Amino acid sequence: MSTNFRTFSPTANCLKNRIIAISGAGAGIGRVLATQLAAYGATIILMGRTVEKLETVYDEIEQAGYPQAAIIPIDFSNTTEAEYENITANIENEFGKLDGLIHNAALLGERIPISNYPMKVWEAVMIVNVNAPFALSKHLLPLLKKSDHGSIAFTSSSVGRQGRAYWGAYAASKAALENLMQTLADELEETSNIRVNSIDPGATRTDMRALAYPAENPSTVKDPESLVPLFLYCMADDSIGTTGQQLSYS
Repeated sequence: MSTNFRTFSPTANCLKNRIIAISGAGAGIGRVLATQLAAYGATIILMGRTVEKLETVYDEIEQAGYPQAAIIPIDFSNTTEAEYENITANIENEFGKLDGLIHNAALLGERIPISNYPMKVWEAVMIVNVNAPFALSKHLLPLLKKSDHGSIAFTSSSVGRQGRAYWGAYAASKAALENLMQTLADELEETSNIRVNSIDPGATRTDMRALAYPAENPSTVKDPESLVPLFLYCMADDSIGTTGQQLSYS
């Protein structure tokens, strides 16, 4: 059923009865995706570190009359394997399956030369940006396999596809994420109905972008809402058959 994402035109309720988990759902791109995918009928599992932010998104979804969301507080910087197991058990008990997983949570780290990069910062970025998506994917795979057509989307970056000076751990972590996506897609293509892709959002107006480019005028950068069609495509049936692909907004 694969449709080119550039010609994708979503229909109302194209995500009806879908259970989709989004990490980093409390702010930025994750927050927008949570509210907008809910508008297309999805039940959203909000994952993130700050409960207050998740509750705000939860309230927005509820007030709009969309399917009731769920909140799973999780700090990816220090989550144990037992906690990942508990998360999986809770989702299974509540919903029985998982149709989509969007990896959006990430740390920027520092934009300095490798020769000056602090080891602790490097390790912290790798834990959140690489280890957490690996662990979350690994533990949620059994629930994704219960879906008729499961989908995993990794939020990537152009510096993960071509390294650039001063992007340090962030660039390396996104490169690792691209490889993880490709490996997982290859393993699952012949053994399941799960498709796995990565999405490079390009320059987007977020707090992380502001940290990376403090002198940039935010009005010159697209807003997160512009990304909804691409992520929506990956979660909808239109992308069935599309797997192992590096998709980009631009």
